[in-house]
Amino acid sequence: MSFLLYGAYGYTGQLIIKECRAKGLQPVLAGRNREKIEALATEYGLPSAVFDLDDPAAIREHLQDQLLCVNAAGPFTRTARPLVDACLATKTHYLDITGEIEVFEELKGLDSEAKQAGIVILPGVGFDVVPSDCMANYLKEKMPDADWLELTIAMRGGGISHGTLSTMVENLGDPGAVRSNGQIKRVKTAHKQKKVDFGDFSRTVATIPWGDISTAYTSTGIPNIEVFSAMTKQAIRIMKYQRWFNPLLRNSLVKKLMQFWVDKKVTGPTASQNRDGAAYVHGSVQNGTGRQCAILSAPEAYWLTALCTVLIAGKVLARDFTPGYQTPAGAYGWQLILEIPGTEIRDVPCGG
Repeated sequence: MSFLLYGAYGYTGQLIIKECRAKGLQPVLAGRNREKIEALATEYGLPSAVFDLDDPAAIREHLQDQLLCVNAAGPFTRTARPLVDACLATKTHYLDITGEIEVFEELKGLDSEAKQAGIVILPGVGFDVVPSDCMANYLKEKMPDADWLELTIAMRGGGISHGTLSTMVENLGDPGAVRSNGQIKRVKTAHKQKKVDFGDFSRTVATIPWGDISTAYTSTGIPNIEVFSAMTKQAIRIMKYQRWFNPLLRNSLVKKLMQFWVDKKVTGPTASQNRDGAAYVHGSVQNGTGRQCAILSAPEAYWLTALCTVLIAGKVLARDFTPGYQTPAGAYGWQLILEIPGTEIRDVPCGG
């Protein structure tokens, strides 16, 4: 069972390859760097393709005979649309591991075109946003009339990849975001802080512009959504003061210098960090009369991304999909995350 994996030589791309081999899938390894792609293809004994995303004809040529394209190459604000346009032309299904609100909103606008082509467009099949989308839908089922949703992300162990930091550099200077009365509203970075209990540990958290500001609304229709992430108090202070430096951070030269540092210094979590780390999502919904809370625990975030990506890719390859734009839990239900070994959702008291 084959599909095209673009961005295969990236940190997460290589984790996806390992999980594919374990599941008997044989992706075509693709990217723009010939040396890296050919070395990886030789190492794993897999077919390869080399093309750049500024060449629409080349993209279509390489997707022409593929049932599915999985995009693991960020920043997805640059890579998603060229691949999706080619997928629409070649009737190739599209998945990616983005967490960027702008990408979700843009691809959502292609729903009718995807339905007409008979393909599924399903971005966010990794840690962004499978577990949080499943949590949102789990709580929506518990409280169908909920009008407020809070999701809080925390991780123990692990590290950060080159691709994640590259996306962060790309988005430097951007404000935060929430969903308010059904509309995406731009807010100051880290505009709210609090402490959240994850059961056997608690963390200080602050608001972040996570992809669920788009996807959880699509999945549940809940009109007010905020997403928080656990972080140190020092990191929160930096985010709060960042607003004063946003014009400088948006400068292209500053971004190039920071990207140069990322390229030289950052790889990703070690194998032991993948194995021993863990990811958590605390969810809370409320209506006019009460609240409902739950905690989801799962494997380390990057390894979870690989597991979820291959799980959903397998479903699409087995023709288990509904054409059009989809979110993970919207397509497969909140139980999707429980198909990943080592995951659990449990109801908890909401506290104060």
